[in-house]
Amino acid sequence: MYQYDTYDQAMVDARVAEFRDQTQRRLDGQLSEAQFRPLRLMNGLYLQLHAYMLRVAIPYGTLSGKQMHMLAHIARKYDRDYGHFTTRQNIQYNWIKLADAPDILADLASVEMHAIQTSGNCIRNISSDQYAGVSADEVADPRPLAELLRQWSSFHPEFTYLPRKFKIAVIASAEDRAAMRLHDIGIELVKKDDEIGARVFVGGGMGRTPMVAPEIRDFVPFAEIVSYLEACLRVYNRHGRRDNKYKARIKILVHEMGREEYTRQVEEEFTHMKTLGLDPPLAELARIADHFAPPAYETGLSDEIDLSDRDFAAWVSTQVKPHKVPGYAIVNISLKPIGGIPGDASSAQIDLMAELAEKYSFDELRVTHAQNIVLAHVKKADLYALWKALEEADLGTANLDLISDIIACPGLDYCSLANARSIPVAQKIAQRFSDLDRQKELGELKLKISGCINACGHHHAGNIGILGVDRKGVENYQLLLGGSGADDVSLGQITGPGFDENGIVDAVEKATNVYLANRQEGERFVDTFRRIGMAPFKEALYA
Repeated sequence: MYQYDTYDQAMVDARVAEFRDQTQRRLDGQLSEAQFRPLRLMNGLYLQLHAYMLRVAIPYGTLSGKQMHMLAHIARKYDRDYGHFTTRQNIQYNWIKLADAPDILADLASVEMHAIQTSGNCIRNISSDQYAGVSADEVADPRPLAELLRQWSSFHPEFTYLPRKFKIAVIASAEDRAAMRLHDIGIELVKKDDEIGARVFVGGGMGRTPMVAPEIRDFVPFAEIVSYLEACLRVYNRHGRRDNKYKARIKILVHEMGREEYTRQVEEEFTHMKTLGLDPPLAELARIADHFAPPAYETGLSDEIDLSDRDFAAWVSTQVKPHKVPGYAIVNISLKPIGGIPGDASSAQIDLMAELAEKYSFDELRVTHAQNIVLAHVKKADLYALWKALEEADLGTANLDLISDIIACPGLDYCSLANARSIPVAQKIAQRFSDLDRQKELGELKLKISGCINACGHHHAGNIGILGVDRKGVENYQLLLGGSGADDVSLGQITGPGFDENGIVDAVEKATNVYLANRQEGERFVDTFRRIGMAPFKEALYA
Protein backbone atom coordinates (compact mmCIF):
# COMPACT_ATOMS: atom_id res chain seq x y z
CA MET A 1 0.00 0.00 0.00
CA TYR A 2 1.03 3.60 -0.54
CA GLN A 3 3.52 5.19 1.87
CA TYR A 4 3.80 8.95 2.31
CA ASP A 5 6.84 10.71 0.96
CA THR A 6 8.20 13.90 2.54
CA TYR A 7 5.83 16.05 0.48
CA ASP A 8 2.74 14.09 1.61
CA GLN A 9 3.79 14.28 5.25
CA ALA A 10 4.64 17.98 5.11
CA MET A 11 1.27 18.68 3.54
CA VAL A 12 -0.79 17.01 6.29
CA ASP A 13 1.45 18.37 9.06
CA ALA A 14 0.98 21.90 7.73
CA ARG A 15 -2.77 21.41 7.63
CA VAL A 16 -2.78 20.27 11.29
CA ALA A 17 -0.87 23.37 12.40
CA GLU A 18 -3.14 25.62 10.36
CA PHE A 19 -6.31 24.08 11.80
CA ARG A 20 -4.95 24.19 15.34
CA ASP A 21 -4.60 27.95 15.01
CA GLN A 22 -8.06 28.30 13.45
CA THR A 23 -9.66 26.22 16.19
CA GLN A 24 -7.99 28.19 18.96
CA ARG A 25 -9.22 31.43 17.43
CA ARG A 26 -12.74 29.99 17.34
CA LEU A 27 -12.51 28.91 21.00
CA ASP A 28 -11.19 32.35 21.94
CA GLY A 29 -14.10 34.04 20.18
CA GLN A 30 -11.95 35.65 17.51
CA LEU A 31 -13.83 33.73 14.80
CA SER A 32 -17.61 33.47 14.60
CA GLU A 33 -19.28 30.17 13.70
CA ALA A 34 -20.07 31.61 10.27
CA GLN A 35 -16.38 32.38 9.74
CA PHE A 36 -15.21 29.08 11.20
CA ARG A 37 -17.67 26.82 9.38
CA PRO A 38 -15.89 26.69 5.98
CA LEU A 39 -12.56 26.18 7.73
CA ARG A 40 -13.73 23.22 9.81
CA LEU A 41 -15.56 21.65 6.87
CA MET A 42 -12.31 21.68 4.88
CA ASN A 43 -10.99 19.43 7.64
CA GLY A 44 -13.96 17.08 7.75
CA LEU A 45 -15.49 18.52 10.93
CA TYR A 46 -19.28 18.82 10.93
CA LEU A 47 -21.58 20.23 13.60
CA GLN A 48 -24.35 17.67 14.02
CA LEU A 49 -27.38 17.39 16.29
CA HIS A 50 -25.54 16.68 19.54
CA ALA A 51 -21.84 17.23 18.94
CA TYR A 52 -19.18 17.69 16.30
CA MET A 53 -18.67 14.80 13.88
CA LEU A 54 -15.27 14.15 12.30
CA ARG A 55 -15.01 12.23 9.04
CA VAL A 56 -11.61 10.64 8.43
CA ALA A 57 -10.46 9.78 4.91
CA ILE A 58 -9.44 6.23 4.08
CA PRO A 59 -8.28 6.59 0.46
CA TYR A 60 -9.80 3.86 -1.75
CA GLY A 61 -10.63 2.03 1.49
CA THR A 62 -7.13 0.63 2.10
CA LEU A 63 -5.27 0.95 5.39
CA SER A 64 -2.64 -0.79 7.51
CA GLY A 65 -2.89 -2.38 10.92
CA LYS A 66 -1.05 0.59 12.42
CA GLN A 67 -3.56 2.98 10.92
CA MET A 68 -6.47 0.83 12.09
CA HIS A 69 -5.03 0.82 15.61
CA MET A 70 -4.97 4.62 15.48
CA LEU A 71 -8.65 4.65 14.58
CA ALA A 72 -9.31 2.55 17.68
CA HIS A 73 -7.22 4.92 19.80
CA ILE A 74 -9.23 7.91 18.58
CA ALA A 75 -12.50 6.12 19.36
CA ARG A 76 -11.32 5.40 22.91
CA LYS A 77 -9.72 8.73 23.72
CA TYR A 78 -11.87 11.26 21.91
CA ASP A 79 -15.22 9.61 21.19
CA ARG A 80 -17.58 7.22 22.96
CA ASP A 81 -15.45 4.14 22.26
CA TYR A 82 -16.66 3.40 18.74
CA GLY A 83 -16.38 4.53 15.14
CA HIS A 84 -18.83 4.39 12.24
CA PHE A 85 -17.57 3.10 8.87
CA THR A 86 -19.35 4.82 5.98
CA THR A 87 -20.46 4.24 2.40
CA ARG A 88 -17.48 6.27 1.11
CA GLN A 89 -15.01 3.86 2.71
CA ASN A 90 -14.32 6.43 5.44
CA ILE A 91 -14.85 6.40 9.20
CA GLN A 92 -16.84 8.94 11.22
CA TYR A 93 -16.70 9.84 14.90
CA ASN A 94 -19.97 11.27 16.19
CA TRP A 95 -19.05 12.74 19.59
CA ILE A 96 -16.05 15.00 19.06
CA LYS A 97 -15.21 18.00 21.24
CA LEU A 98 -14.03 20.99 19.24
CA ALA A 99 -10.98 21.52 21.46
CA ASP A 100 -9.83 17.96 20.71
CA ALA A 101 -10.13 18.16 16.93
CA PRO A 102 -6.58 19.46 16.23
CA ASP A 103 -5.08 16.74 18.45
CA ILE A 104 -7.04 14.10 16.54
CA LEU A 105 -5.73 15.43 13.25
CA ALA A 106 -2.19 15.36 14.67
CA ASP A 107 -2.65 11.75 15.77
CA LEU A 108 -3.92 10.88 12.30
CA ALA A 109 -0.98 12.63 10.64
CA SER A 110 1.42 10.51 12.72
CA VAL A 111 0.16 7.42 10.83
CA GLU A 112 -0.20 9.03 7.38
CA MET A 113 -3.92 9.79 7.65
CA HIS A 114 -6.04 12.94 7.54
CA ALA A 115 -9.56 14.36 7.21
CA ILE A 116 -8.82 16.69 4.29
CA GLN A 117 -11.54 17.03 1.64
CA THR A 118 -13.97 14.73 3.40
CA SER A 119 -16.40 17.65 3.22
CA GLY A 120 -16.95 20.75 1.14
CA ASN A 121 -17.53 21.42 -2.55
CA CYS A 122 -14.39 19.64 -3.64
CA ILE A 123 -13.28 16.23 -4.86
CA ARG A 124 -13.98 13.85 -1.99
CA ASN A 125 -12.28 10.57 -1.04
CA ILE A 126 -11.57 8.44 -4.14
CA SER A 127 -13.35 5.12 -3.69
CA SER A 128 -12.58 1.75 -5.24
CA ASP A 129 -13.25 -1.98 -5.27
CA GLN A 130 -12.59 -3.61 -1.90
CA TYR A 131 -11.19 -6.67 -3.73
CA ALA A 132 -8.69 -4.59 -5.72
CA GLY A 133 -5.45 -6.40 -6.43
CA VAL A 134 -6.73 -9.82 -5.35
CA SER A 135 -9.70 -10.51 -7.60
CA ALA A 136 -9.10 -12.73 -10.60
CA ASP A 137 -11.60 -10.85 -12.77
CA GLU A 138 -9.80 -7.47 -12.83
CA VAL A 139 -7.64 -6.26 -15.72
CA ALA A 140 -5.30 -4.41 -13.33
CA ASP A 141 -5.15 -3.24 -9.74
CA PRO A 142 -7.22 -0.01 -9.75
CA ARG A 143 -5.62 1.40 -6.58
CA PRO A 144 -2.51 2.92 -8.22
CA LEU A 145 -4.81 5.05 -10.36
CA ALA A 146 -6.96 5.85 -7.32
CA GLU A 147 -3.81 6.98 -5.47
CA LEU A 148 -2.70 9.06 -8.44
CA LEU A 149 -6.11 10.75 -8.43
CA ARG A 150 -5.86 11.33 -4.67
CA GLN A 151 -2.61 13.19 -5.18
CA TRP A 152 -3.96 15.08 -8.20
CA SER A 153 -7.15 16.16 -6.42
CA SER A 154 -5.69 17.09 -3.02
CA PHE A 155 -5.78 20.89 -2.71
CA HIS A 156 -6.35 21.20 -6.46
CA PRO A 157 -6.60 25.00 -6.79
CA GLU A 158 -9.10 24.96 -9.63
CA PHE A 159 -11.45 22.43 -8.03
CA THR A 160 -11.48 23.51 -4.39
CA TYR A 161 -14.71 25.47 -4.80
CA LEU A 162 -16.80 23.44 -7.23
CA PRO A 163 -20.54 24.05 -7.61
CA ARG A 164 -21.10 21.03 -5.34
CA LYS A 165 -19.29 18.07 -3.79
CA PHE A 166 -17.70 15.64 -6.24
CA LYS A 167 -17.18 11.89 -5.96
CA ILE A 168 -15.06 9.56 -8.09
CA ALA A 169 -14.90 5.75 -8.10
CA VAL A 170 -12.31 3.57 -9.83
CA ILE A 171 -12.78 -0.13 -10.61
CA ALA A 172 -11.05 -2.60 -12.92
CA SER A 173 -13.56 -5.40 -13.22
CA ALA A 174 -16.74 -5.95 -15.21
CA GLU A 175 -18.36 -6.82 -11.88
CA ASP A 176 -18.98 -3.49 -10.18
CA ARG A 177 -18.42 -3.77 -6.42
CA ALA A 178 -18.19 0.00 -5.82
CA ALA A 179 -21.45 1.44 -7.27
CA MET A 180 -19.24 3.07 -9.89
CA ARG A 181 -22.03 4.39 -12.14
CA LEU A 182 -23.71 6.14 -9.22
CA HIS A 183 -20.76 8.52 -8.86
CA ASP A 184 -20.11 11.94 -10.38
CA ILE A 185 -17.34 10.25 -12.35
CA GLY A 186 -17.00 6.50 -12.62
CA ILE A 187 -13.89 4.92 -14.11
CA GLU A 188 -13.58 1.32 -15.22
CA LEU A 189 -10.10 0.25 -16.23
CA VAL A 190 -10.28 -1.83 -19.41
CA LYS A 191 -7.84 -3.38 -21.87
CA LYS A 192 -7.88 -2.51 -25.57
CA ASP A 193 -5.31 -4.00 -27.92
CA ASP A 194 -3.18 -4.96 -24.89
CA GLU A 195 -3.21 -1.37 -23.61
CA ILE A 196 -4.75 -0.42 -20.26
CA GLY A 197 -7.06 2.56 -20.34
CA ALA A 198 -10.23 3.96 -18.83
CA ARG A 199 -13.88 3.66 -19.71
CA VAL A 200 -15.39 6.88 -18.33
CA PHE A 201 -18.90 7.52 -17.03
CA VAL A 202 -20.03 10.99 -15.92
CA GLY A 203 -23.15 12.29 -14.21
CA GLY A 204 -24.28 9.63 -11.78
CA GLY A 205 -25.40 10.08 -8.22
CA MET A 206 -28.15 9.57 -5.72
CA GLY A 207 -29.74 12.17 -3.45
CA ARG A 208 -32.74 14.29 -4.41
CA THR A 209 -32.45 13.52 -8.14
CA PRO A 210 -30.91 10.06 -8.61
CA MET A 211 -29.28 9.31 -11.96
CA VAL A 212 -27.16 6.58 -13.50
CA ALA A 213 -24.01 7.95 -15.15
CA PRO A 214 -23.90 7.57 -18.94
CA GLU A 215 -20.73 6.49 -20.68
CA ILE A 216 -19.01 9.44 -22.33
CA ARG A 217 -15.87 7.70 -23.60
CA ASP A 218 -15.12 4.03 -24.11
CA PHE A 219 -11.33 4.37 -23.85
CA VAL A 220 -8.90 6.95 -22.52
CA PRO A 221 -5.23 5.88 -22.57
CA PHE A 222 -3.91 5.42 -19.05
CA ALA A 223 -1.24 8.07 -19.54
CA GLU A 224 -3.90 10.68 -20.42
CA ILE A 225 -6.49 10.01 -17.71
CA VAL A 226 -5.59 13.04 -15.59
CA SER A 227 -5.98 15.40 -18.54
CA TYR A 228 -9.31 13.83 -19.40
CA LEU A 229 -10.63 14.22 -15.86
CA GLU A 230 -9.39 17.82 -15.82
CA ALA A 231 -11.48 18.38 -18.95
CA CYS A 232 -14.56 16.74 -17.38
CA LEU A 233 -14.28 18.89 -14.27
CA ARG A 234 -13.49 22.10 -16.15
CA VAL A 235 -16.70 21.83 -18.16
CA TYR A 236 -18.62 21.23 -14.94
CA ASN A 237 -16.87 24.06 -13.09
CA ARG A 238 -17.65 26.39 -15.97
CA HIS A 239 -21.33 25.56 -16.43
CA GLY A 240 -22.47 23.97 -13.16
CA ARG A 241 -25.30 25.73 -11.33
CA ARG A 242 -24.24 27.82 -8.34
CA ASP A 243 -27.58 29.55 -7.85
CA ASN A 244 -29.44 26.46 -6.63
CA LYS A 245 -27.70 23.78 -4.56
CA TYR A 246 -30.39 21.25 -5.48
CA LYS A 247 -29.39 21.57 -9.13
CA ALA A 248 -25.65 21.99 -8.64
CA ARG A 249 -24.39 18.40 -9.05
CA ILE A 250 -22.79 17.39 -12.34
CA LYS A 251 -25.59 14.88 -12.96
CA ILE A 252 -27.98 17.81 -13.44
CA LEU A 253 -25.57 19.51 -15.85
CA VAL A 254 -25.12 16.35 -17.95
CA HIS A 255 -28.88 15.78 -17.97
CA GLU A 256 -29.81 19.34 -18.94
CA MET A 257 -26.93 19.90 -21.35
CA GLY A 258 -27.37 16.42 -22.80
CA ARG A 259 -24.78 13.65 -22.91
CA GLU A 260 -23.76 14.49 -26.49
CA GLU A 261 -23.17 18.20 -25.88
CA TYR A 262 -21.40 17.62 -22.57
CA THR A 263 -19.16 15.04 -24.25
CA ARG A 264 -18.45 17.39 -27.15
CA GLN A 265 -17.29 20.12 -24.78
CA VAL A 266 -15.18 17.67 -22.78
CA GLU A 267 -13.48 16.41 -25.94
CA GLU A 268 -12.78 19.98 -27.02
CA GLU A 269 -11.34 20.81 -23.61
CA PHE A 270 -9.38 17.54 -23.59
CA THR A 271 -7.66 18.46 -26.86
CA HIS A 272 -6.50 21.68 -25.19
CA MET A 273 -5.54 19.98 -21.90
CA LYS A 274 -3.19 17.58 -23.66
CA THR A 275 -1.06 20.50 -24.79
CA LEU A 276 -0.43 21.66 -21.20
CA GLY A 277 1.67 18.74 -19.99
CA LEU A 278 -0.51 18.01 -16.98
CA ASP A 279 -0.31 14.24 -17.13
CA PRO A 280 2.35 12.77 -14.85
CA PRO A 281 5.39 11.12 -16.43
CA LEU A 282 5.37 7.35 -16.72
CA ALA A 283 8.10 7.20 -14.07
CA GLU A 284 5.71 8.73 -11.52
CA LEU A 285 3.00 6.25 -12.46
CA ALA A 286 5.52 3.45 -11.98
CA ARG A 287 6.61 4.88 -8.61
CA ILE A 288 3.06 4.81 -7.33
CA ALA A 289 2.36 1.36 -8.78
CA ASP A 290 5.42 -0.04 -6.97
CA HIS A 291 3.65 0.63 -3.66
CA PHE A 292 0.93 -1.82 -4.67
CA ALA A 293 3.15 -4.76 -5.57
CA PRO A 294 1.68 -8.09 -4.41
CA PRO A 295 2.76 -9.27 -0.96
CA ALA A 296 5.09 -12.23 -0.52
CA TYR A 297 2.55 -14.99 -1.04
CA GLU A 298 3.58 -18.53 -0.18
CA THR A 299 3.47 -21.09 -2.96
CA GLY A 300 2.37 -24.68 -2.96
CA LEU A 301 -0.46 -24.11 -0.47
CA SER A 302 -3.49 -26.36 -0.35
CA ASP A 303 -6.90 -25.07 -1.41
CA GLU A 304 -8.66 -27.55 0.86
CA ILE A 305 -10.71 -26.23 3.80
CA ASP A 306 -11.95 -28.47 6.61
CA LEU A 307 -15.67 -27.67 6.80
CA SER A 308 -16.65 -30.26 9.40
CA ASP A 309 -17.68 -27.50 11.82
CA ARG A 310 -21.15 -26.49 10.55
CA ASP A 311 -21.02 -22.94 11.91
CA PHE A 312 -17.61 -22.39 10.37
CA ALA A 313 -18.82 -23.86 7.08
CA ALA A 314 -21.79 -21.45 7.07
CA TRP A 315 -19.44 -18.53 7.64
CA VAL A 316 -17.07 -19.65 4.87
CA SER A 317 -19.90 -20.09 2.38
CA THR A 318 -21.07 -16.52 2.97
CA GLN A 319 -18.09 -14.41 4.00
CA VAL A 320 -15.16 -15.94 2.10
CA LYS A 321 -14.56 -15.13 -1.57
CA PRO A 322 -12.08 -16.55 -4.12
CA HIS A 323 -8.58 -15.11 -4.30
CA LYS A 324 -6.49 -15.08 -7.47
CA VAL A 325 -3.58 -16.81 -5.69
CA PRO A 326 -3.96 -20.54 -4.88
CA GLY A 327 -4.19 -21.29 -1.18
CA TYR A 328 -5.47 -17.81 -0.26
CA ALA A 329 -8.92 -16.33 0.27
CA ILE A 330 -10.63 -12.95 0.64
CA VAL A 331 -12.41 -12.61 4.00
CA ASN A 332 -15.33 -10.25 4.56
CA ILE A 333 -15.88 -9.21 8.18
CA SER A 334 -19.48 -8.23 8.84
CA LEU A 335 -20.15 -5.10 10.88
CA LYS A 336 -23.85 -6.02 10.88
CA PRO A 337 -24.56 -8.28 13.88
CA ILE A 338 -28.25 -8.91 14.43
CA GLY A 339 -29.55 -5.99 16.50
CA GLY A 340 -26.37 -3.96 16.02
CA ILE A 341 -25.85 -0.60 14.33
CA PRO A 342 -24.71 -1.09 10.71
CA GLY A 343 -21.13 0.06 10.20
CA ASP A 344 -20.33 0.62 13.88
CA ALA A 345 -17.35 -1.02 15.55
CA SER A 346 -16.04 -0.61 19.09
CA SER A 347 -12.45 0.37 19.77
CA ALA A 348 -11.78 -3.20 20.93
CA GLN A 349 -13.20 -4.59 17.69
CA ILE A 350 -11.21 -2.13 15.60
CA ASP A 351 -8.03 -3.10 17.46
CA LEU A 352 -8.79 -6.78 16.97
CA MET A 353 -9.32 -6.38 13.24
CA ALA A 354 -5.98 -4.58 13.06
CA GLU A 355 -4.29 -7.42 14.95
CA LEU A 356 -5.88 -10.03 12.69
CA ALA A 357 -4.71 -8.14 9.61
CA GLU A 358 -1.18 -8.01 10.99
CA LYS A 359 -1.24 -11.71 11.76
CA TYR A 360 -3.17 -13.16 8.82
CA SER A 361 -3.40 -10.64 5.95
CA PHE A 362 -0.01 -9.03 5.33
CA ASP A 363 -0.94 -6.07 7.57
CA GLU A 364 -3.64 -4.76 5.25
CA LEU A 365 -7.37 -4.04 5.63
CA ARG A 366 -10.04 -2.71 3.31
CA VAL A 367 -13.21 -0.77 4.14
CA THR A 368 -16.14 -1.52 1.83
CA HIS A 369 -18.83 0.87 0.57
CA ALA A 370 -21.30 -1.55 2.21
CA GLN A 371 -19.85 -0.64 5.65
CA ASN A 372 -17.94 -3.88 6.21
CA ILE A 373 -14.22 -4.74 6.48
CA VAL A 374 -12.15 -7.00 4.24
CA LEU A 375 -8.96 -8.94 4.93
CA ALA A 376 -7.75 -9.50 1.40
CA HIS A 377 -4.86 -11.98 1.77
CA VAL A 378 -5.76 -14.79 4.18
CA LYS A 379 -4.29 -18.28 3.82
CA LYS A 380 -7.05 -20.86 3.70
CA ALA A 381 -5.20 -22.81 6.37
CA ASP A 382 -5.72 -19.81 8.72
CA LEU A 383 -9.44 -19.35 8.09
CA TYR A 384 -10.63 -21.41 11.05
CA ALA A 385 -8.41 -19.63 13.60
CA LEU A 386 -9.43 -16.28 12.12
CA TRP A 387 -13.11 -17.17 12.34
CA LYS A 388 -12.80 -18.23 15.97
CA ALA A 389 -11.22 -14.89 16.87
CA LEU A 390 -13.95 -13.01 15.01
CA GLU A 391 -16.69 -15.04 16.69
CA GLU A 392 -15.38 -14.19 20.14
CA ALA A 393 -15.51 -10.47 19.28
CA ASP A 394 -19.05 -10.54 17.79
CA LEU A 395 -17.57 -10.06 14.33
CA GLY A 396 -18.40 -13.49 12.95
CA THR A 397 -21.89 -12.81 11.58
CA ALA A 398 -22.37 -14.72 8.31
CA ASN A 399 -24.67 -12.41 6.37
CA LEU A 400 -22.74 -10.84 3.48
CA ASP A 401 -25.21 -9.60 0.83
CA LEU A 402 -28.14 -11.09 2.74
CA ILE A 403 -31.12 -9.11 4.00
CA SER A 404 -29.54 -8.36 7.41
CA ASP A 405 -26.36 -6.97 5.78
CA ILE A 406 -28.06 -3.58 5.81
CA ILE A 407 -26.50 -0.30 4.72
CA ALA A 408 -27.80 2.52 6.91
CA CYS A 409 -26.84 6.13 7.49
CA PRO A 410 -26.71 7.55 11.06
CA GLY A 411 -30.10 9.18 10.48
CA LEU A 412 -31.94 11.39 12.94
CA ASP A 413 -30.12 9.86 15.90
CA TYR A 414 -27.10 11.98 14.92
CA CYS A 415 -27.49 13.90 11.68
CA SER A 416 -28.83 17.47 11.58
CA LEU A 417 -30.04 16.95 7.99
CA ALA A 418 -32.06 13.80 8.64
CA ASN A 419 -35.86 13.64 8.71
CA ALA A 420 -36.17 10.20 10.28
CA ARG A 421 -34.17 7.61 12.18
CA SER A 422 -32.43 4.87 10.21
CA ILE A 423 -30.78 2.86 12.95
CA PRO A 424 -33.90 1.55 14.78
CA VAL A 425 -35.45 0.52 11.46
CA ALA A 426 -32.32 -1.39 10.48
CA GLN A 427 -32.24 -3.11 13.86
CA LYS A 428 -35.90 -4.13 13.70
CA ILE A 429 -35.58 -5.52 10.17
CA ALA A 430 -32.47 -7.48 11.14
CA GLN A 431 -34.31 -8.90 14.14
CA ARG A 432 -37.33 -9.84 12.01
CA PHE A 433 -35.07 -11.79 9.66
CA SER A 434 -32.59 -12.99 12.26
CA ASP A 435 -32.85 -16.66 11.33
CA LEU A 436 -29.89 -17.40 9.06
CA ASP A 437 -31.70 -20.20 7.23
CA ARG A 438 -34.47 -17.76 6.36
CA GLN A 439 -31.94 -15.22 5.13
CA LYS A 440 -30.25 -17.82 2.94
CA GLU A 441 -33.61 -18.89 1.54
CA LEU A 442 -34.10 -15.30 0.39
CA GLY A 443 -30.57 -15.27 -1.06
CA GLU A 444 -28.84 -12.13 -2.26
CA LEU A 445 -30.98 -9.20 -1.17
CA LYS A 446 -29.37 -5.82 -0.61
CA LEU A 447 -31.37 -3.58 1.71
CA LYS A 448 -30.37 0.07 2.16
CA ILE A 449 -31.80 2.79 4.40
CA SER A 450 -31.44 6.59 4.32
CA GLY A 451 -32.80 9.00 6.89
CA CYS A 452 -33.24 11.80 4.35
CA ILE A 453 -33.26 12.58 0.65
CA ASN A 454 -29.46 13.07 0.60
CA ALA A 455 -29.23 9.27 0.32
CA CYS A 456 -26.12 8.62 2.42
CA GLY A 457 -27.59 5.13 2.93
CA HIS A 458 -27.83 4.57 -0.85
CA HIS A 459 -31.54 3.70 -0.68
CA HIS A 460 -31.98 4.30 -4.43
CA ALA A 461 -29.52 1.44 -5.08
CA GLY A 462 -31.14 -1.08 -2.74
CA ASN A 463 -32.92 -4.13 -4.07
CA ILE A 464 -35.14 -2.96 -1.24
CA GLY A 465 -34.62 0.68 -0.31
CA ILE A 466 -36.09 2.69 2.52
CA LEU A 467 -36.22 6.49 2.67
CA GLY A 468 -37.15 8.27 5.88
CA VAL A 469 -39.21 11.42 5.38
CA ASP A 470 -41.05 13.93 7.58
CA ARG A 471 -44.83 13.84 7.26
CA LYS A 472 -46.16 16.80 9.24
CA GLY A 473 -43.74 16.21 12.07
CA VAL A 474 -44.07 12.41 12.05
CA GLU A 475 -41.37 10.03 10.83
CA ASN A 476 -42.54 8.16 7.74
CA TYR A 477 -40.78 5.62 5.56
CA GLN A 478 -41.09 5.20 1.80
CA LEU A 479 -40.38 1.77 0.33
CA LEU A 480 -38.45 1.41 -2.93
CA LEU A 481 -37.95 -1.79 -4.92
CA GLY A 482 -35.69 -2.88 -7.76
CA GLY A 483 -32.55 -0.80 -7.27
CA SER A 484 -28.99 -1.99 -7.75
CA GLY A 485 -25.57 -0.40 -7.41
CA ALA A 486 -23.79 -3.27 -9.17
CA ASP A 487 -22.97 -3.78 -12.85
CA ASP A 488 -26.71 -4.31 -13.46
CA VAL A 489 -27.24 -0.80 -12.09
CA SER A 490 -30.79 0.49 -11.68
CA LEU A 491 -32.70 2.95 -9.51
CA GLY A 492 -35.35 1.76 -7.09
CA GLN A 493 -39.01 2.61 -7.68
CA ILE A 494 -41.24 3.98 -4.90
CA THR A 495 -44.08 1.56 -4.17
CA GLY A 496 -46.57 4.15 -2.99
CA PRO A 497 -47.59 5.77 0.32
CA GLY A 498 -45.12 5.43 3.18
CA PHE A 499 -45.32 3.54 6.46
CA ASP A 500 -44.59 4.17 10.12
CA GLU A 501 -41.60 2.54 11.80
CA ASN A 502 -43.30 -0.78 12.53
CA GLY A 503 -45.23 -0.71 9.28
CA ILE A 504 -42.10 -0.47 7.17
CA VAL A 505 -40.74 -3.63 8.80
CA ASP A 506 -43.98 -5.43 7.93
CA ALA A 507 -43.81 -4.01 4.42
CA VAL A 508 -40.32 -5.41 3.88
CA GLU A 509 -41.53 -8.84 4.98
CA LYS A 510 -44.53 -8.66 2.63
CA ALA A 511 -42.23 -7.75 -0.27
CA THR A 512 -40.01 -10.74 0.44
CA ASN A 513 -43.07 -13.01 0.58
CA VAL A 514 -44.13 -11.82 -2.89
CA TYR A 515 -40.65 -12.64 -4.12
CA LEU A 516 -40.68 -16.14 -2.64
CA ALA A 517 -44.11 -16.84 -4.14
CA ASN A 518 -43.09 -15.74 -7.63
CA ARG A 519 -39.39 -16.42 -8.10
CA GLN A 520 -38.08 -18.81 -10.68
CA GLU A 521 -35.07 -21.04 -10.24
CA GLY A 522 -31.87 -19.06 -9.81
CA GLU A 523 -33.57 -15.67 -9.53
CA ARG A 524 -32.50 -13.09 -6.99
CA PHE A 525 -35.03 -10.68 -5.51
CA VAL A 526 -34.10 -7.98 -8.01
CA ASP A 527 -34.44 -10.44 -10.93
CA THR A 528 -37.94 -11.43 -9.90
CA PHE A 529 -38.96 -7.80 -9.44
CA ARG A 530 -37.72 -6.92 -12.91
CA ARG A 531 -39.61 -9.85 -14.43
CA ILE A 532 -43.00 -9.48 -12.71
CA GLY A 533 -42.99 -5.72 -12.16
CA MET A 534 -44.35 -3.59 -9.34
CA ALA A 535 -48.04 -4.62 -9.46
CA PRO A 536 -47.89 -7.85 -7.38
CA PHE A 537 -45.82 -6.09 -4.71
CA LYS A 538 -48.19 -3.11 -4.48
CA GLU A 539 -51.16 -5.45 -4.23
CA ALA A 540 -49.60 -7.21 -1.24
CA LEU A 541 -48.40 -4.00 0.40
CA TYR A 542 -51.58 -1.98 0.18
CA ALA A 543 -54.34 -4.61 0.22
